[in-house]
Amino acid sequence: METLCRLSYWGTKPRKRTREAPKNENGTQTAAFTRIGNTGSMQSAQKAKWNLSDLPDLTGHTVIVTGANSGLGFCTTEALAASGAKVTMAVRDLVKGQVAADKIRATTPAAKVDLATLDLADLSSVRAFAQSWSTANPQGLDLLINNAGIMAIPKRTTADGFEMQLGTNHLGHFALTGLLLPALVAVPNSRIVTVASQAHRMGRMNFEDLMGEKRYRSWRAYGQSKLANLLFTAELQRRIDQARLSILALAAHPGFASTNLQSVGPSMRGSSIEAKLTSMSGNLMSQSAAMGALPTLFAATAPGLAGDTYIGPDGFLETRGHPRIVGRAKAALNTADALRLWHASEQLTGVIYPFD
Repeated sequence: METLCRLSYWGTKPRKRTREAPKNENGTQTAAFTRIGNTGSMQSAQKAKWNLSDLPDLTGHTVIVTGANSGLGFCTTEALAASGAKVTMAVRDLVKGQVAADKIRATTPAAKVDLATLDLADLSSVRAFAQSWSTANPQGLDLLINNAGIMAIPKRTTADGFEMQLGTNHLGHFALTGLLLPALVAVPNSRIVTVASQAHRMGRMNFEDLMGEKRYRSWRAYGQSKLANLLFTAELQRRIDQARLSILALAAHPGFASTNLQSVGPSMRGSSIEAKLTSMSGNLMSQSAAMGALPTLFAATAPGLAGDTYIGPDGFLETRGHPRIVGRAKAALNTADALRLWHASEQLTGVIYPFD
């Protein structure tokens, strides 16, 4: 089992939580301490409808976005890069990633975006990405956005033999976050935002059959993977607090956003008619991917947020609208399940978090 037994795994020393910025020899606070969301208040952030114009200047900030070449990931990357962040677009397909990066540079010529291969359905790819990125960026990581995901697909398995939806949506991101934790610790007030879904409300953690080997239902498996996202965020923040680190772990969901996510499952099942109908209904009833990305961007940058905050749209049934703090299903508040999932995730991935 791969044990990350200390926070100095890549030469990083842990930084304890502080209530104010460190002061220089003149007794004034150092500007370098002002990081994402470290100024302002929650009240001012929610006074009006939050939108892209409320994004802070992110010059000098390093960001990783998984699944950045399309949909929510692309819109998230585009907005962060336009605000000055240096964004690594972690993608499975470098060709598609290059097209997306070129599109961002066309609208924002000064955008600092680079590409890196990451397949969350293959733990060897996750480890290679984390090692390569951390070596190339010794200054650390301001923001990790666990965005990539798949939805309601026919039964498939990852390279490591996991059910594909749990393996990609949760286990891949669990491993990635743990491997990048030293880089996050290196930057005061860094953040981790994991993209969940309203589908978590139909999810249940079936610990007796996590991989659906006895019985597989595509939507139930998707709901379980999205519930896992919220349980992971809650347990991660609990451990961060216990270690007295300044990192924030948060979650967000896009509501019903128009992306290619809805049509992938039908296409994989070979149902072109279902895929077209799903796409058409999505385009008619959903909000844009750009609007769907707002909750993620709000969670990533808004000041005054507490750890384990969940952000979603403010409209009808949270399907559309501008970002606000939202609630979650009772199952997502189950601390025993969160702890059990954590231990299961460690055992399955072989990644032990440095503060364990």
